[in-house]
Amino acid sequence: MLFNFDWWFDGAFQERLDEAKKRCAKNHFPEGNGSKGNGNAAYREFYNQLEARTIVYLRDGFSYELKEIIKQSNTSCLTFECMPADESYKVGCFVVTVPFDDIVRVEIFAVHPQEKPEDMPSIKGFASAQGPPGPRMDERPSRRDAVDRD
Repeated sequence: MLFNFDWWFDGAFQERLDEAKKRCAKNHFPEGNGSKGNGNAAYREFYNQLEARTIVYLRDGFSYELKEIIKQSNTSCLTFECMPADESYKVGCFVVTVPFDDIVRVEIFAVHPQEKPEDMPSIKGFASAQGPPGPRMDERPSRRDAVDRD
């Protein structure tokens, strides 16, 4: 799939946002078929309150959560305000520009504010926020050196 200028600004991105919200509402109201729950007021209210998170994955392995897309006349790259994951960076503003060709995947997560998980996954969008890998979590004994064996 090409995530080019047209995908982001001519409706395909908005269609994905709407689809994620529609499916989230449908999961909550399985009896309501159709895009607006067949006139169900509770469905419409729930749908209108849904929030969506958009995660962009790049070819180099980085990922960013979009806070707001910034429309510019340049049609070769996407510019957006990034949602910083690290608390120390939330005092400022990150504006990120990436070539459309570097975008390999886009994920959209729709959720109602009252049903949000308390431990929302943080999206690390820049290398300084990505700490070293944690310790191994399995309970296998560590390998002993030859000196320790006898």
